[in-house]
Amino acid sequence: METAEIASRFLSFFEKNGHTVAPSASLVADDPTLLFVAAGMVPFKPYFLGERTAPYDRAASVQKCIRTIDIEEVGKTSRHATFFQMLGNFSFGDYFKERAIPLAWELLTSPVAQGGYGVDPERLWVTVYLDDDEAETIWREKVGVPAERIQRFGVEENYWSMGVPGPCGPCSEIFYDRGPEYGAEGGPAADEDRYVEVWNLVFMQYERGEGGAKKDFPILGDLPRKNIDTGMGLERLATLLQGVDNIYETDTLGRILRDASERTGVAYGDDERSDVMLRVVADHVRSATMLVSDGVRPGNEKAGYVLRRVLRRSIRNLRLLSGTDASYLHGLTETTIGAMQGIYPELRHDADRIHEVIETEEKNFSDTLRSGTALFGRAAERTRSTGADRISGADAFQLHDTYGFPIDLTLEMAAEQGLGVDEDTFRTLMAEQRETAKRDAKAKKLGNADVSVYGRLLESAGSTDFLGYTDHGTESRVLGLVVGGESVGAASAGDQVELVLDRTPFYAESGGQLADKGTVSAPGRGTVDVEDVQKPVPGLFVHRGTVREGTIALDDRIEAVIDSDRRASVSRSHSATHLIHSALRNALGPSTGQAGSENQPGRLRFDFTASNPLATSELSEIEDEVNTVLSGDIQVRDFTTSMDEALSMGALAMFGEKYGDRVRVVEMSDYSRELCGGTHVAATGQLGVVKLLGESSVGSGVRRVEAAVGIDAFRRLSRESLLVGQLSEQLKTPREELPERIDSLVSRLRGAEKEIERMRAAQVLQAAGEVAQNARRHGSALLATHRAPDGTTADDLRRLAADVRQRLGDDDPVVVAVAAVPEDRPVVVVAVNKQGQAGGLKAGDLVGLAARALGGGGGGKPDLAQGGGTDASAVDSALSAVEQRVAQTS
Repeated sequence: METAEIASRFLSFFEKNGHTVAPSASLVADDPTLLFVAAGMVPFKPYFLGERTAPYDRAASVQKCIRTIDIEEVGKTSRHATFFQMLGNFSFGDYFKERAIPLAWELLTSPVAQGGYGVDPERLWVTVYLDDDEAETIWREKVGVPAERIQRFGVEENYWSMGVPGPCGPCSEIFYDRGPEYGAEGGPAADEDRYVEVWNLVFMQYERGEGGAKKDFPILGDLPRKNIDTGMGLERLATLLQGVDNIYETDTLGRILRDASERTGVAYGDDERSDVMLRVVADHVRSATMLVSDGVRPGNEKAGYVLRRVLRRSIRNLRLLSGTDASYLHGLTETTIGAMQGIYPELRHDADRIHEVIETEEKNFSDTLRSGTALFGRAAERTRSTGADRISGADAFQLHDTYGFPIDLTLEMAAEQGLGVDEDTFRTLMAEQRETAKRDAKAKKLGNADVSVYGRLLESAGSTDFLGYTDHGTESRVLGLVVGGESVGAASAGDQVELVLDRTPFYAESGGQLADKGTVSAPGRGTVDVEDVQKPVPGLFVHRGTVREGTIALDDRIEAVIDSDRRASVSRSHSATHLIHSALRNALGPSTGQAGSENQPGRLRFDFTASNPLATSELSEIEDEVNTVLSGDIQVRDFTTSMDEALSMGALAMFGEKYGDRVRVVEMSDYSRELCGGTHVAATGQLGVVKLLGESSVGSGVRRVEAAVGIDAFRRLSRESLLVGQLSEQLKTPREELPERIDSLVSRLRGAEKEIERMRAAQVLQAAGEVAQNARRHGSALLATHRAPDGTTADDLRRLAADVRQRLGDDDPVVVAVAAVPEDRPVVVVAVNKQGQAGGLKAGDLVGLAARALGGGGGGKPDLAQGGGTDASAVDSALSAVEQRVAQTS
């Protein structure tokens, strides 16, 4: 039975038994405390915690999951995987043990012809929690499992909680006996390699208090509504039903693994080391494909880092397997899409974008591998030459910072050569680097805020009715007030307050569009200046601002009014974003996708997928196309339809956004048609003019254009016209001839700068004879020190030091130390001849002494090294430090 059919049978069975089929949520968790969905119940977590009311009493799903905690074990065992799928059925206060247990047994053991999986009931064993007599009774009396095939386990194995105060309860697990060839008899208690867990039934019936994550916590009492949460690994079930040994031999992963084997020319099953690498490739390419499909792009933080990590591990293993630097990921990605599209048909729709993202990362990492591998080799050789067994943290940091090597890859490569890595120093250097930049958490509107207060408000107040598409002001009622994270009854002048209204004209920030601003006023009582509007939980609009005067209280009847001029300006930017998106796709091809946007008053930025920068001519053509379209004054129409209908019409969806069954489509004739919840102009002519301000890179495979819209664009053009007029007047050159005139001036200026540089270098080198003549002897060594004039470049200092060293010859040990302050930051260069190096004088060591005196650092080769610092007043002290060391050594 193929994996897609296993999933389909599961959903069909539970749908026939009164469950709502819930589509898989995105792999990227809609939860500020999680990075990825790592279990089938995660999307239902707010219902189990009581933060929101479930829209149904029963549900069933096939949930995509990512778990990276054991990523180093992937491939080494036949059961670990980063991507996996969980089959689950859930009850929210509806049925409990008496129904959940028979349903599981029925699906597993019913004949295939009747929609079941046809598992032999004689091969199934059951475990229950130590004192869960109720579950055991149901298994024995209602299902008919013999008592000798039911075993009891303790809290570590058969009790569930989220690790924090909240719902908890006992579990009951179903195990499959693979047969005597896999281990000893005696059930799960005897051998879990032979007896494989198939299904875990969690009975949430108690509320736990503070305590340990797995045990040692108090039970506070019964839950008011008992819940069911079950999970069955799709890959594990496929392994059993398909009669193969492990998940890498199933129809999906096995197909990818076999393709990797054929492409690299390495047979699977011949060698354990290559088998591990093939399993890593199969798992990681599948994980990457699914992550990209859900809108993740390679990056250096969070989900993007995980994607980059699995892709780079795949690429490196493919190269080790094949012994070449050929590109394999296009073919393997296509194989993965083919293997998985039976369950996720959207993969075929997203294929072009998935290929582009993965191939761009493969190309970029190829460059990284070429340069970084050579540096790693030198670091490993240097480590061994010193007798050490760990690559230094500084080397690991340089690999990461300069060549983009993840620390995981450095650790992996080091282990292959029998070396470790000084991770502590690496982490310290990373932390120091991050201190120079603010984390983006504060920029996030919600960060890791406790959303439970909003969940309770949604429960009590219900969803906010948004009227902003048609109304700029409305009467409303205050249903919730939050001050300092706590619900309150009233807020007074000066308070920072969050308001929940029963209806609102305020647009809440989403889809790249900034929130409305305006006022909320209770006549005769108080006024709040609204600065921001967010949706911390779906359906709930939270208005954030300051009470300007008076008091605002619960149940107040209020007037909510937005800043209409600001809304109009933001709407123009949003409509311009849609036009730019279409123009970019027309210019670069349909695989160009939106990767983010921000629409603010009079200005926008739009991020899109592209491997290469846009030429100036391409930007000009895109700008011309956008303005030609808007000048046609096309009507902007919006309507609501089903997701399937919208996609069949060619409407574009932003990857990574979450959409419901009903979606809003915004179209501008046939030129642009997108899923969008934002506000827009009535006709494109209202945009006036769109001026592209520039294009830049914001990450691997992602570019950004910025633009001004409407009066802001006009003012920009006006300023540029004035500037061009001033230049024309100053240079006495007609406007149309300015480019040639400026090119001529720049060429002459560069020539003059080169001549000045040549003269300065010559002047510095003229001092070489005098510096050599003034060399002082310390024991057997000659030391020449010199402070060059401020403004002398580091290049000139290196040339001077090398010249003086040559003049002093090789008869004696020679050390030359020269310093200057090029641009308010001192630089020191040390040169040592071969005799000096033989006597223990190393340029790198000496320059380190000098640089520390300058408040900095440095290094280099034994014959020539450079350092610097921040204290320009300590140049003489730096040169003295070199002199003292030479005197001590000689």
